[in-house]
Amino acid sequence: MRFTSEQRLDDGVLEREFTLGEIPGTLWTPASASASAPVPLILLGHPGGVRKMHSRLVARARHAAADGFATATIELPGGGERPRFAAAEQARADLQRALQAGEPVSEEIVDRLVLPLVEKAVPEWQTTLDALLALPEIGGPVGYSGGVISIGTRLAVVEPRISAAVLFAGSFVPRIMFEEARRVTIPLLVLLQWDDEGNDRRMALDLFDAFGSKEKTLHANMGGHTGVPQFEGDAAGRFFTRHLS
Repeated sequence: MRFTSEQRLDDGVLEREFTLGEIPGTLWTPASASASAPVPLILLGHPGGVRKMHSRLVARARHAAADGFATATIELPGGGERPRFAAAEQARADLQRALQAGEPVSEEIVDRLVLPLVEKAVPEWQTTLDALLALPEIGGPVGYSGGVISIGTRLAVVEPRISAAVLFAGSFVPRIMFEEARRVTIPLLVLLQWDDEGNDRRMALDLFDAFGSKEKTLHANMGGHTGVPQFEGDAAGRFFTRHLS
């Protein structure tokens, strides 16, 4: 892991951009983090385009830092300035065409768009987690917060270092992920926007039902994709304080 930039935000949070091989990312640590007092870590998931989403990611990182957590994110394969994947670009175009035409989005389109991303992104998240936990100021346990929900689901199944997850139900889900969801056992908080224009509500509810966790909570709010109420950030903070502190 090579840090490429560093700045101290006005609330004392240290923001550092890094590269790990071909993986670019950002790490935020609260002022309290040190080798003698390492802090828990939350991985911030998103749909891609770190620079475009920077202000929202920083807001989430500051909120977590106030609760005593470090946070980190990476650019997804094919996202931001990373090389594009022709197959994924075609699947995305097919998805947009179906939505604009008011047509159902086929399972075949969803599979072509989401499954290759999950296969590429999850190992990169695990490699990044290896490097982050090697830093003296970062300790366990680890949480995952955000989307793409299929990435979060796969990580919850294959990565034993993740102890709890807040999942954003705002993306299409391949049917095969329902089988993986049944293998998830960690505590979950799932956030659903009831009127999300780019999400299949019924599929999101069915996925929540499929999760095998004994502790799972669904928060559904009225509004579109970007209308998640601010108070849900407080709910996520309390959730991680219970399970990571």
